Amino acid sequence: MTGLDRRPVAATDTTLPRGPLAGFATGSLGMGVWVTVPGLLLLYFLTDVLAVGPWLAGLALLLPKIADVLLHPWVGHRADVEQTRRGDRRRLLLLGCALPVAFAALFAVPGGLTGAPAAAWVAVFFIAGNLLFAAYQVPYLATPADLRIGYDERTRLMAFRMVVLTLGILVAGLLAPLLTGGDSATRGGYQRMGVVLAVGMLVAMLVGVAGIARLRGSAADRTPAGHGGWRALRIALRDRQFRWLVAAYLAMSTTTHLVLAGVPYYAEYELRAPGLTTVLVAAFVAPALLVTPAWLVVARRVGKQRALLGAQGAFAIGSLVLAVGRPAGLPVLVAAVAVLGVAFAGMQLLPFSMLPDVIRAATHTADGDGTPTGAGTYTGVWTATEATGAALGPYAYALCLTVGGFVASTAGESPVQPDAALAAVRYGFGLLPAVAMLAALLLQRRYTLDATARTTS
Repeated sequence: MTGLDRRPVAATDTTLPRGPLAGFATGSLGMGVWVTVPGLLLLYFLTDVLAVGPWLAGLALLLPKIADVLLHPWVGHRADVEQTRRGDRRRLLLLGCALPVAFAALFAVPGGLTGAPAAAWVAVFFIAGNLLFAAYQVPYLATPADLRIGYDERTRLMAFRMVVLTLGILVAGLLAPLLTGGDSATRGGYQRMGVVLAVGMLVAMLVGVAGIARLRGSAADRTPAGHGGWRALRIALRDRQFRWLVAAYLAMSTTTHLVLAGVPYYAEYELRAPGLTTVLVAAFVAPALLVTPAWLVVARRVGKQRALLGAQGAFAIGSLVLAVGRPAGLPVLVAAVAVLGVAFAGMQLLPFSMLPDVIRAATHTADGDGTPTGAGTYTGVWTATEATGAALGPYAYALCLTVGGFVASTAGESPVQPDAALAAVRYGFGLLPAVAMLAALLLQRRYTLDATARTTS
């Protein structure tokens, strides 16, 4: 092999039917629950219900992600092997459908456990859930690269996914706090929430498996598995375009999960109204249901890269407003969260539709025959990056709370927080995300494939 050969992939005007598209997108409902609820409630569940100190709580959420970084690329290669041998990746998808069991167990902490033992329980089931999530998400996200579709159709496919994913995030983000008991959340409430949402996850994920099968039946490529193991990982990371895209996505994922983890704290300690958690979640997620089609239009007119840079800039500006806190007034703060939601929609749609552009543009063969390989490996690295961001975000917020001297408690207790802790709640929710998103924007500017991809794939 002489190195990474990058040549244009022949364009295709294949249009995917709406029915299979909707089935494929439905799988994102289940993933939306997993992405949202632990990110929104797990840190708060540990510190304010299970009396786990913020530093240990952050560590309990961070350490399980180390396994993800190592195993997601391996899961990706196994997905490629499955696709080569069987013509699909269905067995991994079905294995991933056990995720709802781990989700329910995550919040079913036995009544006698608090502090470090409770953190250990959560960490164990978080590891199990993350691995099952990888088994589903990696082959799921490889689907766009498996299909014979072009630049705009890949965006359309991911737009369907984004709308349904947003619906899942919205429903889960609104229902989960209510099912736990709202302002009077209890252990029993968290257990009830875990079981109810797990049932919905299972149904949605099974529908997603069926939708993928129908899409592959209409426009699938059969591609070889390519290289495996560490060699496949090295090949993916040597891809300059993929490297910059995935680095920017790591910064974006970290930032959005940081904001999500900070919502309950911002509502309770800055706005002094825990019930506003659902309002802020709705303001963050609901705009995406309306603006995703608009992002699709913008991407077609100016390209995915320019549209994504605009979304990142808007997110940074909205975050700075949140750093002002109560003096800005509740309407202004809710509007700022809505701006973050509009930007979030773009940051979910555009990078995920750029990933298959990178995969389709990459070739791993010695003779440079133009055959795209290793889609699972690429998506394995991608999902590992997403998982890392999902851990780093809450951990960064937990560190802010620790530095401020935040006092942990059990359900029903209301300790007096020092002024430094209250400042940490506000600045961790506003200033830190603005800085992190600026880093994402600077990294994203190094990505240069978009102009070529628009004309050749």
